[in-house]
Amino acid sequence: MNKKVFNPRAISGGKWPVLIHVGRISGATYRTPLDAHPVNGGYVFVLVYGSRSDWVQNVLAARGARLRVDGREVRLTAPRLVGTDEAFQALSDEVARPPKLLRITEFLRMDLLAG
Repeated sequence: MNKKVFNPRAISGGKWPVLIHVGRISGATYRTPLDAHPVNGGYVFVLVYGSRSDWVQNVLAARGARLRVDGREVRLTAPRLVGTDEAFQALSDEVARPPKLLRITEFLRMDLLAG
């Protein structure tokens, strides 16, 4: 449902940040709308579907991705899985935490690539 309905609409609507990543097997370029949260020196992504999601595995394998956000594109590097404590410490207080009911314990953090 997400790949066929929500994602194309979210991408064309331009309101969601879009992660641009390369398939680790196919080599194809993918665009995935995500809830990206800016943190000091980079971004944190909530892994609603876990760290085994294709897009997460693609980013980890490629060691980076690009993010289209607020009308500009930034390059991200050094992807790493972080736990709840580290993610919540990095996120601003204004960012809503995922409901405990979802049992989200992993987040993806990436750094802005300088230059």
